[in-house]
Amino acid sequence: MKRVITYGTYDLLHYGHINLLQRAKQYGDYLIVALSTDEFNWKEKQKKCYFTYEERKRLLEAIRYVDLVIPEESWEQKKSDVQEYHIDTFVMGDDWEGKFDFLKEYCDVVYLPRTPEISTTQIKKDLNKG
Repeated sequence: MKRVITYGTYDLLHYGHINLLQRAKQYGDYLIVALSTDEFNWKEKQKKCYFTYEERKRLLEAIRYVDLVIPEESWEQKKSDVQEYHIDTFVMGDDWEGKFDFLKEYCDVVYLPRTPEISTTQIKKDLNKG
């Protein structure tokens, strides 16, 4: 069984997220999503989420492409996750291009193009205009 992992916040879930998850799943049989915890988002990314970690986790678990959701609690855990979960392919959006190449000694690393016309940041900006 080929295992794939990706990371993200997945707040205000939208079709760009679904596109990424669908394409990530095409790289293997089992897709793990490491979901940023509320604490990690606030302390490390200075992001306040609209939905809590548990709410975002429930949304992701309802998506047919996602097999397992685990917490992302630090930037450093990626290497240990890849090893612990026996990951074959690490997938991220291409806005992170090159940032995770250090994982190539443990698994394949793939950067997928983002869906250009949609992002959570853009949704938040558009909502604030109204």
